Amino acid sequence: MWSMQLSIITFNVWGIPFISSDRSARIIDIAIQLNTGNYDIVSLQEVWSENDSRLLQNMTKKVLPYAHYFYSGVMGSGLLVLSKFPIVSSIFHGWTVNGYFHRIQHADWFGGKGVGLCRIRVANDRYVHVYNAHLHAEYNIKNDDYKTHRVLQAFDTAQFIDATRGDSMVQVLAGDFNAKPGDLSYGILLHISEMIDTCSSELIATYECKDNAYTSKAALAKNSTGQRIDHIFMRNSDDKVKASVMEYKLPLPPRVPGKRYSYSDHEAVQVKLKIEELQEADITRLIKNNHYECGRNVYYTTSNGFMAASEKKNTGHFYVVDTLLQMALINEGITVCERHLKQLYRDRIAYLCVALFLLIGFLFMSEFPVTYVYRTIFILLKLVTFGIVLYCLFMGTLWNLIERHGTMSGKTAMEIKLGGLQLAEREFYAI
Repeated sequence: MWSMQLSIITFNVWGIPFISSDRSARIIDIAIQLNTGNYDIVSLQEVWSENDSRLLQNMTKKVLPYAHYFYSGVMGSGLLVLSKFPIVSSIFHGWTVNGYFHRIQHADWFGGKGVGLCRIRVANDRYVHVYNAHLHAEYNIKNDDYKTHRVLQAFDTAQFIDATRGDSMVQVLAGDFNAKPGDLSYGILLHISEMIDTCSSELIATYECKDNAYTSKAALAKNSTGQRIDHIFMRNSDDKVKASVMEYKLPLPPRVPGKRYSYSDHEAVQVKLKIEELQEADITRLIKNNHYECGRNVYYTTSNGFMAASEKKNTGHFYVVDTLLQMALINEGITVCERHLKQLYRDRIAYLCVALFLLIGFLFMSEFPVTYVYRTIFILLKLVTFGIVLYCLFMGTLWNLIERHGTMSGKTAMEIKLGGLQLAEREFYAI
């Protein structure tokens, strides 16, 4: 009987040039750790520098000879996959909404983020699909302007995984999702993709950990336990193969040995999977004995996450989708999109009103006589006013349409998915 073990690690390396502290030294230390031979597949995020990508590949090529860096946007996607096994094909899928270009301090838009897929041959005619993703960051938990973006990115990624699984035995999604268990984007990504979270503990934190050198005192004061936003999800779609989690851990120490700094502001996550071929007797037994607890009366609350009362549903399938939970998640996602579209309409009106008001003022200033002493200041004032008019016109027209169409693209896709789930649910109970 064929079987194998697969060690997978995901790590946000915090590699922003000129901004991330101790970046050059940390990248070298990370490469040294990855070169130990403890990992078969490595999924990295925030490798924003091509030089850092080349350094990581060169320093690990003896144990991880196959690599792919996903190019995208102005700065690159930041996604890098290293592998012990051959990467036979790859594809990058950019998201329709990805932050705001005018919020330079956040810079997510310039990264051209999306989800990258590497098709990896782990044995003769046996493939594992590894998806690397880094969802939009949450900069303000009380006033989260990017919630809609993360929800749409999560749904888009889940749809992409389902559409590209092909003949792969196992699909693995590994990355920084900027979403905690219980968040809407976490639920959509996990359940719409029909994956499982390889972490079963509620005590694990991967960001703003108390022992991390880069965790601020303000963050610890708000939440001393940190957050788990870096995840590895897994699913096997081959009925003749079983994939199970052997071990889940944070493999790196809080600080680089002998140094004052940590490897990153995030913690690395490692999972060891066992993939084994099932015998005919095992398949027959699973079909005969399999049952699934399906959530009923599922609803979503912002304070408690997802709640459900359960009843048992007998089935002959290996994996049964909890369609009511999926429908609840999608309904909430559609609601989030509708609120965002209303806000976009209000923003459009506001930008155009400001542009009109300033344009009238600009035309008035053009006819206003001014003395020689104040001419330079007056010209500068007109230039600034005209620049603001152009900015407001762009934000109220072109950018507003781009944002609206991106949101509508995700919303309509959710509505189609919801209709399909409702149809499947009716057909199931009609049998």
